[in-house]
Amino acid sequence: MLSIEGLAAEREERLLFSGLSVTLSAGEGLHIVGKNGTGKTTFLRILCGLTSPAAGSIKWQGQDTRLFREEFCSDLLYLGHKNANKVELDCRENLKLSLGVKEVSSAEIDDALHEVGLGLLLHLPARFLSQGQQRRLSLARLLLTKARLWVLDEPYTALDYKAIEWLDSQLECHLKNKGLLVLTSHQTLTMSNTIRELNLGELNA
Repeated sequence: MLSIEGLAAEREERLLFSGLSVTLSAGEGLHIVGKNGTGKTTFLRILCGLTSPAAGSIKWQGQDTRLFREEFCSDLLYLGHKNANKVELDCRENLKLSLGVKEVSSAEIDDALHEVGLGLLLHLPARFLSQGQQRRLSLARLLLTKARLWVLDEPYTALDYKAIEWLDSQLECHLKNKGLLVLTSHQTLTMSNTIRELNLGELNA
């Protein structure tokens, strides 16, 4: 269970939002919407512990994430708006680096790259990938993680319709397997009725 209570965020002494309280249980998702500047990315960064809130708390499995940071991070996968791929590394090397110490075999990495359509580009440095291919390389991590909470910032950016359908199926499968999902996206989500929408613009001061 993810519980957010009375969360508030500021940027350069300007209040972005306040009084944000929401609870997600296994199999549920939260779609964060709002105009640019309302704090969508800031909210995700606060949720992941990368930015400090102005007020409020975040609890995972009933425990404050600030006090049980290691346990929370082991259950968390965060994909930011930027793909965070190292341009000098090839596709395989990028996935290995992003997974860190997690035990994933080379065969599993290759299978993931094949599934996202990069199987013929395993040894190509990321600098030669298109924006859509860069995004698919980043999203390949979804196939290799055991994290129960996925936090995704604009995951549909630069994807064609086939890649969008693939991503929809992955998110749907994650929720059906009792995972939790928090994401931002400018497009309307249609793949699951267990995803609620939260408009940060309505929480702005």
